Amino acid sequence: MNSTLEKLSPTLFTIGIFLFWEAACRAFKIDRFILPAPSEAFMAMVQYWRPLAYHSFVTLWTTLAGFGIAVAFGIALGLVVGWSRTIYRGLYPVMIGFNCIPKVAVVPILIMWFGIGEVPAILTAFLISFFPIVVNVATGLATMEPELEDVLRALGARKLDIMLKVGIPRTQPYLFGSLKVAITLAFVGTVVSETVGANAGLGYQIALAGSNFQMPLVFAALLLLAFEGIAMYAVFAWIEGHFTRWAFRSSMSAAA
Repeated sequence: MNSTLEKLSPTLFTIGIFLFWEAACRAFKIDRFILPAPSEAFMAMVQYWRPLAYHSFVTLWTTLAGFGIAVAFGIALGLVVGWSRTIYRGLYPVMIGFNCIPKVAVVPILIMWFGIGEVPAILTAFLISFFPIVVNVATGLATMEPELEDVLRALGARKLDIMLKVGIPRTQPYLFGSLKVAITLAFVGTVVSETVGANAGLGYQIALAGSNFQMPLVFAALLLLAFEGIAMYAVFAWIEGHFTRWAFRSSMSAAA
């Protein structure tokens, strides 16, 4: 009974939120231009399903493209940073400083360089999502127990052997945990870029509908964006559970 309730809890909580939202809009007679009821947002999905489907696909593929670049670059840089404590201490402040720069301030620069379109969205998704991957991979390597390294060296293992056979495998829980965070950040970066300057995507649709005061369509696009983010998070949570099951001594955490 408890396991069944636990499995159904996300669906039940989601339905409860939508019911509360619908009831509040009807009870307080909130104007649709301020906060449309979820039923109006779902009606807008049905009415504008063709453009919403197109813009959803554009946002999804640009996000995945930027995220894919972030994964490749993040793993490579994380391995380099985690390889040496000197490199770790030297580059870590630089990465923190770069991550502190609001990416919305970088979007106009990218638009000036690459023009209005999908390239700035891909690069923004990359810039905003690679940092958690780098930090987690580097942390997984840098926090390897010195005693373990000493034992392996005493057995004749080289640093490269320690990295390949011990260091990289032990970073998997760090890596897959960071991927779940990074994919949601990638969606944020994509939509920010699409809102500032693009001719397609859910961010573009939100900005266009908002300028025309089509608030149900705005919330329909927001709900689709949330659905895409949840779906991709669930995919990487499943991958994490499949590849890092050995790292958990008990049941998977609720976050997975």
